[in-house]
Amino acid sequence: MKTHTGHPILLCCDLDRTLIPNGKQPESPEARTRLARVCLHPEVHLTLISGRDLSLILSGIEEWQLPIPEFIIGDVGTTIYTPWASPRSLNPGDWISWPAWTAEIAPDWSGMTHDDITDLFKDLTALSPQERGKQGLLKASYYVDLAANQDILEAELQRRLWRLGINARLIWSFDEMASVGLLDVLPINASKLHAMEFLIHQQGYSVDHTLFAGDSGNDLHALTSQINAVLVANAEDEIKTKAIETVRAADLSDTLYIAQGDFLGMNGNYAAGVLEGLAHYLPETRAWMEPDSASA
Repeated sequence: MKTHTGHPILLCCDLDRTLIPNGKQPESPEARTRLARVCLHPEVHLTLISGRDLSLILSGIEEWQLPIPEFIIGDVGTTIYTPWASPRSLNPGDWISWPAWTAEIAPDWSGMTHDDITDLFKDLTALSPQERGKQGLLKASYYVDLAANQDILEAELQRRLWRLGINARLIWSFDEMASVGLLDVLPINASKLHAMEFLIHQQGYSVDHTLFAGDSGNDLHALTSQINAVLVANAEDEIKTKAIETVRAADLSDTLYIAQGDFLGMNGNYAAGVLEGLAHYLPETRAWMEPDSASA
């Protein structure tokens, strides 16, 4: 792990369609190279925040040649990992889960786990459980029939959960590539935002030097918080509209930046949008993106 300097920057990034260019829009070819250059700087501490589990996150890092992070927040914020040794590796066995975070969120489900939630909803035909690798101990993930009325479905889910004393957060999103609705059922105190806040508090980072980057519905909670955030340009228009409306209503417009493109000749999609947002909030980082920048 890098040594904390006077003002370490905690760069927190969603993975799919934020750092990983696996959406419909094109990627600027130099964007990931520039991002890797920035992450070499000793003041930048990268955290990957994803709905994937640990193994799939590490596979994504390897496949797309991303920098290995300082921290990993997986399973839509229900797990936090740090490497147990240096240098950091892509072997899942070299990463340690934070039991303190599990202890923080587990009471919301009153001792129940993923299998209990699955049993509770097994008769609902609008929901289909996602693959086993996309599930977690405190995370139940579903594909959602797009023909279903989301408001009615959510009311029924919450009714069943409340009846058993389960305090859950329901996160709805949409997979644009597969054209399918997604639902994550989490402990109410678990989310990408809450896990990020826990990490900030535990590690002593400054909120002013923290940036979150995301693109989708399960990023909205973090994108519209008091933490500086960037919505990459390839995000769906519906997400952009919801994010703008939410921060305006909460008087938090200064903490949301929507990447526009034309920054350093890049298009604002994926990693290019992350870099654009980073330079917007912390202008001193722009120099670190250039080929001749010092990395130490």
